[in-house]
Amino acid sequence: MKKNMAMLLSVVLLGLTLTACTSSNDSSNNLKASSQPDSSSQLSGDDLAFSKFDKPVDVHIGMVVDPTDKTLPEGDSVSNNQYTRYLKEKYNINVIVDWTAATGNDFKQKVSLTIASGKLPDGMVVDDRSFMTKAASSGLLYDITDIFQQYQSSQVKDIMASTEGRALENASYKGKMVALPNITVDTDGVHVLWIRKDWLDKLQLPVPKTVSDVEKAAKAFIDNKLGGDKTIGIAGPSKNTFPYSTFLVSSNNMGGFDPIFGAMDAYPGYWLDNGDGSVSYGTISDNTRKSLALLADWYKKGLIDPEVGTRDNVGDPINANQTGIFFGPWWNGGYGNGDSFKNDPTANWQAYPVYSDDNKWNAHMKTTGSTYTIISKNAKPDVVKAIMIMNNALVRDEATFDLSVAVGWYPLRNVMAAANETEYEYVELLKVLKGETDPEDYNKPNSLYKLMYADAKKVRDVIKPPYDDLNVSNFSTANFGDFQRLYSIMIGDRPFTTIPIDKKVFSVTYNQTPTMETKWANLKKMEDETVMKIILGQASIDSFDKFVKDWKSQGGDEITAEVAELLKK
Repeated sequence: MKKNMAMLLSVVLLGLTLTACTSSNDSSNNLKASSQPDSSSQLSGDDLAFSKFDKPVDVHIGMVVDPTDKTLPEGDSVSNNQYTRYLKEKYNINVIVDWTAATGNDFKQKVSLTIASGKLPDGMVVDDRSFMTKAASSGLLYDITDIFQQYQSSQVKDIMASTEGRALENASYKGKMVALPNITVDTDGVHVLWIRKDWLDKLQLPVPKTVSDVEKAAKAFIDNKLGGDKTIGIAGPSKNTFPYSTFLVSSNNMGGFDPIFGAMDAYPGYWLDNGDGSVSYGTISDNTRKSLALLADWYKKGLIDPEVGTRDNVGDPINANQTGIFFGPWWNGGYGNGDSFKNDPTANWQAYPVYSDDNKWNAHMKTTGSTYTIISKNAKPDVVKAIMIMNNALVRDEATFDLSVAVGWYPLRNVMAAANETEYEYVELLKVLKGETDPEDYNKPNSLYKLMYADAKKVRDVIKPPYDDLNVSNFSTANFGDFQRLYSIMIGDRPFTTIPIDKKVFSVTYNQTPTMETKWANLKKMEDETVMKIILGQASIDSFDKFVKDWKSQGGDEITAEVAELLKK
């Protein structure tokens, strides 16, 4: 496996010097550069990566849709909007949406059924690597190794290279590249405390630092009904999210309690290197047990959303400004709670770490990304090429779109960004604001930091002085899409960029072992049910001990041994 992966990595990272050739099972050559009349056999590099088809190419997709997103203009639809029209006009790619499903469990169930049936659309973006490996092991996916090498743009190549092979490994199965990987910024996996600073100021309370401080703030918000009679101190996971991120889904879990676990030096859902050659699963640790006991106490006291685990959308009470605290990554406080600002322009959401009692910031770190664009083995070669071009175009042109229409409507949207993009932008955008640099300094075509120039041109229109302690009053919401992005970067990413993390915890693996493929679903179901029952008071903390025993005997010990072998390698 290692040998295969090394060979695959060397092939993909050779560069873009190869001349494109038609796949052996491609009966026609349907591409030409949009700026040149030459056939694709004479093209290479970015000319090929952004080439236009002579004839329309239909790409059938399955698509996840956020039911709370209302940004599509009247008359537009999932299959006819600014993004689909762009692909049609620019590249002669005709997107046909075969089906949609709502974010969360609805989409997961649809994907699972689609894979089980063996009838995949040409492409779909799955939100769990296990979906990719299941489809690949069933022989349903296209081997894109060669086509990706030929059609990746220079930006995509650089972004892939920034992960030092991790993204390629994650997108591969048995030595073959079978998916386009999602590559997100490192800070996506670092969850922080989001809190209504204006509520703290009203009560003359300091910013909470420790777990006990968070508890005091939540209680004060409720006691003083700062969100009305139904004030919620701390939001929790909905029925579509989880109490914590895991090694398989290690980011983008709005409403989880990750910073609380970290402050308790607990890392549930992660495989931990014990430092002596052995590994352990973070969920079954004593510190996780203590953390669950604390959360159960908070729930009993009424500090946590009473509808935790059953609410349709974790963002509903946050956007209704009934909630004072939630946890999530950097972008949750701009993109994730947009309606909160619309409903109350003074809603001063600020982001901070949660520290341990000995003043340490502990944070789990994510894998390269958690979603994958998979392509049916039955897709025609031109369709596969079209999906490569769709991906390249999004990476290059995202900043040029009208982002008041959520970019989530882009067909087969699968984010690719340099690992340190947000930290870089935070630092450089402050320089632009302070007049130390000019937006044109960042006008670098095909830059690794693909949105930097566009953001630099907008930042002075969105953020007003003074710049030393940014809060909501510094921001203009005239262009709400620009506001959301820049608020997320300048407020949400500020902790990660400016405060050193004392303990960064990586999972030994972010992929499944052989035994996981048959036993993990049952183990995870047992884990999820036990954790939620304890938090909700439906089971005593003592039930945790039985869970650990059952988990170990029903495959956990076997899987732990496999992960330990990975550590040795």
